[in-house]
Amino acid sequence: MLRGLSRSIVVGAALFAVVALGACRDTGNAEGKLFEISGKIFVFNYRLARATYVVTLRPLQPMGERQVAVASFQDPAGGAPLVVEQKVWPKLDKVTLESPALTCVVKNKPYAIAISIKGADGAVLQKIDTTLMSTEDQSVLPDRPLVIDQLYTANPDLVGHPDGKLPGEPKPDCSKGS
Repeated sequence: MLRGLSRSIVVGAALFAVVALGACRDTGNAEGKLFEISGKIFVFNYRLARATYVVTLRPLQPMGERQVAVASFQDPAGGAPLVVEQKVWPKLDKVTLESPALTCVVKNKPYAIAISIKGADGAVLQKIDTTLMSTEDQSVLPDRPLVIDQLYTANPDLVGHPDGKLPGEPKPDCSKGS
């Protein structure tokens, strides 16, 4: 009886060790990578009548000094990509990349994003390519910002138009972005 109990304890301990080691093992997906995408979204700021890409990177290993993240966002309106450069701060737990204001964002269309992590010498240390699809068309935004300053003063151009839509307001040319 004591022998059977000892054997059960040894087998149980061995199974526990196997499960614990399996949970701790590196899957190999992050090997050599400095960052991974932890979030990406289109932000539609209704108050400011603007849309932007926002991508968040999570470091997978300690960040080096003077690293830079360079993001190239596909311009939904067509034309050259929108490029943003962001310094990587080693003590922060994430890097946030936000595009300039966008026009012509279309629902359910994939837009390309290319990110390069550069070292202090300018050498590319990592490249990340991804796409992002919006769940809304940019048409949900008002024609002009609802507020005009930091005090959230109502935009006088929109008097009588609480939805922010102005009849006859010119729309951006989105023919190049299709």
